Amino acid sequence: MGKDYYKVLGIAKGASEDQIKKAYRKQALRYHPDKNKSPGAEDQFKEVAEAYDVLSDAKKKEIYDQYGEEGLKGPTGGGGPNGSNFNYTFHGDPHAMFAEFFGGRSPFDHFFAQNGGDNMDTDDPFAAFGMGGMGGFPRSFKPHSVGHQRGREKKKDPPVVHELKVSLEEVFSGCTKKMKISRKRLNPDGYTVRNEDKILTVDIKRGWKEGTKITFPREGDETPSNIPADVVFVVKDKPHPVFRRDGSDIIYPAKISLRDALCGCTVNAPTLDGRNVTVTSRDVVRPGMKKRIAGEGLPLSKCPDKRGDMVLDFTVKFPDKLGQSTRQALSEILPP
Repeated sequence: MGKDYYKVLGIAKGASEDQIKKAYRKQALRYHPDKNKSPGAEDQFKEVAEAYDVLSDAKKKEIYDQYGEEGLKGPTGGGGPNGSNFNYTFHGDPHAMFAEFFGGRSPFDHFFAQNGGDNMDTDDPFAAFGMGGMGGFPRSFKPHSVGHQRGREKKKDPPVVHELKVSLEEVFSGCTKKMKISRKRLNPDGYTVRNEDKILTVDIKRGWKEGTKITFPREGDETPSNIPADVVFVVKDKPHPVFRRDGSDIIYPAKISLRDALCGCTVNAPTLDGRNVTVTSRDVVRPGMKKRIAGEGLPLSKCPDKRGDMVLDFTVKFPDKLGQSTRQALSEILPP
């Protein structure tokens, strides 16, 4: 009769693809040597892997359903009965298949540690994680057998983007940032993964604008089924207690009194390098009026030897109330 792969997985002939995946998940967890220490568990674990390798592959499953194990594997030398002309042998590594199916072994080391013993509920082994989606997996996870994966080209994961917050002083002078990332890396065996931290060094150039991107190729997670993603840092301005930024210009809110606005004023404006710039106006200053001081802004990103401007954005502070004598004096002095 040969092996009954459906019986090995505990499902009926004609089971759907999802039922086959769920059955493999259940049986592989039940007989995994890290969990099951009984004699014969290792052999049963391999049997489960072979059954899944056959039933999850449309061509192999078709031959097996029609001709059984003998027709699938054929006699020594190749060629099965009834003209199947198929010669299958399971050469896969059941541990590699397990790691590939579950996206790495590490999460299950944690699972076995938390749910050790012989009373594990293999009908819902992911209940402790709160994992939902089809077949008990996260909705974004799509398991594949090792046999399937070998036939597919690895795809590169989308970039992993992080904000890199910098102050205006750091943009003014330039600086170096050390950024720590945590990621998965593939072990030398080619199918298990480990967690590791890495320090990435980012040199912030003088005058870099908000939105500048710094890319570190292939520094993201690495698994048996993917090409690591690029890690991208995007420059983001920190809020400044005094200035706000407008490209390479910096805006300084200059608050003056109504008297100064009408009679002339002097403003001592701070700069990013610790100096003060004195600006005198003899003209009437209207609310919202701006005055530009050339060369006191941020370095130009493409030409750091040159700088943008500082822009004084005037705000006129009006008095909350006026006495009757003041009103009378103003009405006589001010033009209608």
